[in-house]
Amino acid sequence: MDEVFKALADPSRRRLLDGLNANNGQSLRELCAGLDMARQSVSKHLAVLSAANLVTTVWRGREKLHYLNPEPINAIAERWISRYHRERVYALTDLKTALEQEPMTKPEFVYTSYLKTTPERVWQALTDPAFTRRYWGVTFESDWTVGSTVTWTVNDASVAHPDQVVLESEPYRRLAYTFHSFTPEFAAAIGLSEQLRATLAGERRSKVTFDIESLEQHVKLTVVHDDFEAGSALPELVSEGWPLTLSNLKTLLETGETLPAAS
Repeated sequence: MDEVFKALADPSRRRLLDGLNANNGQSLRELCAGLDMARQSVSKHLAVLSAANLVTTVWRGREKLHYLNPEPINAIAERWISRYHRERVYALTDLKTALEQEPMTKPEFVYTSYLKTTPERVWQALTDPAFTRRYWGVTFESDWTVGSTVTWTVNDASVAHPDQVVLESEPYRRLAYTFHSFTPEFAAAIGLSEQLRATLAGERRSKVTFDIESLEQHVKLTVVHDDFEAGSALPELVSEGWPLTLSNLKTLLETGETLPAAS
């Protein structure tokens, strides 16, 4: 956490984070232009922010895009604030404080965390229904080969659809699948209003990608949820759910227990 506080202490780096908060997923050229800062200076500040895991990157073809990463903010909340004001922790965890000041201009959710575990364990945590039930509250049925269907089950409400499939599957390295359908039963299980459910059900299906990278004693896990319908409310919804799910995953893999439920 020392690296996080050091990174945040510099006003120029805070400006960079503010720029990504207002317009996430920018290239180096876009960041330089938007902040009227020399390319070399921006590159140096980005290196510090990346080392603190406050900024993560995703390649789109030949273009490297930079994203504000909320994971260190969640770690700070879990270490201190949750002892006293758990409700406020979840306000941070679901990114209301960090991301709702401006609408997301690029409809993508990107989240990078470092887990003290192995790629094999991360893969098991993403694909084993007994594992996913513990930290996510969801069980999956699939053989996890490309083209296979994936059935989601929450509170006995199961969702299966021919378009709900595995897109990529490289064990211990990369997993991608299309997101679940918004059925009335599933919406009821997660507390989604019928009006919003009907709207989301009419949109094109989004996708989720997990990139797993081994780094000595740790694993770098990057989650990208994208391909949303333009103007969809789904990016905001998943930005509330994913941080808590991934914090639970990290805690379970590193301690054997999940985060305590909110009171």
